[in-house]
Amino acid sequence: MAISIKCIIVDDDSMTLKIMENFVMQTDGLECVATCSDAIEAANVMNSKEVDLVFLDVEMPQMTGLELIASLQRRPRIVLVTSKEKYAVPAFELDVTDYIVKPVDHARFLKAVNKVAELMKADENVVTNADKLFVKVDSQLLGLKISDILMVEAMADYVRIYTGDKRHTIYSSMKGLMKKLPLDRFMRVHRSYIVNINHIDSVEDNTLVIKNNLVPVGVTYQKILMSRLKTL
Repeated sequence: MAISIKCIIVDDDSMTLKIMENFVMQTDGLECVATCSDAIEAANVMNSKEVDLVFLDVEMPQMTGLELIASLQRRPRIVLVTSKEKYAVPAFELDVTDYIVKPVDHARFLKAVNKVAELMKADENVVTNADKLFVKVDSQLLGLKISDILMVEAMADYVRIYTGDKRHTIYSSMKGLMKKLPLDRFMRVHRSYIVNINHIDSVEDNTLVIKNNLVPVGVTYQKILMSRLKTL
C-alpha cells in the first residue's frame, strides 16, 4: 500500500482496541494516532489531529458510533466494527466505507484498509484553490468555478458534478470531494448527494429542487439541513 493513512480506533472494549491496534502495527502505510474508549473522546481527537480513517464501534456509552458520524461535518473514512449486523442499513445511509462484524480477523481487516486506500487514491483526482475546483477529466485538469457548482451525485466509483447545464463525471469519491468544498456553502443531504445550499430553489417534503433537479434528503440529514437553512 503506497498511500499513508492516519487512523484512530474507537471502542469501549479494551480487548478489541488491543487487537485492532496490533493489526494496524502490522500494516505498512497505516498509522494509529489515537485509541479512544468512547465517541466523545474520538470527536475531540478528530478536532485536534489529522485523521483519514476511523475504526468505529457502534454501541458505546454517552454517544453511539452512528450518532458520532452524523455529527461530523467533515467525515474521514469510517469502517464500522461491531458485533451486530442490524446497524448495516443506517450505516449505509451514512455512507460508511466498510462494515466489519466482530470478531475481526486480519484478512477482513486488510480488505477494509485496502478499500480505503483505493478510495483515497481516487480522491487525488480533485484539487482545489480558493475559487476553483480542478477535476481530472481524461488527461486534462478542468477548472470549475466553485460558486457555479449546483450539486454532486454519487455514481458507484465515480461522481457527477452539476454546473448549470453541464455534467462532469470523474473518478473520485463523495467523501474526498466534500473535503475540498467550502462547508459554508456545501453539505451532504443524502449518501448519494452533496448540494450547494445557495442554489436550493425549494424544499418539498423530503426533496430539494435545484434548477429542475430533484434531490432526495436522507432521514439522517433532514434535521441538519433544516437547521442550516434557518441560518441563511
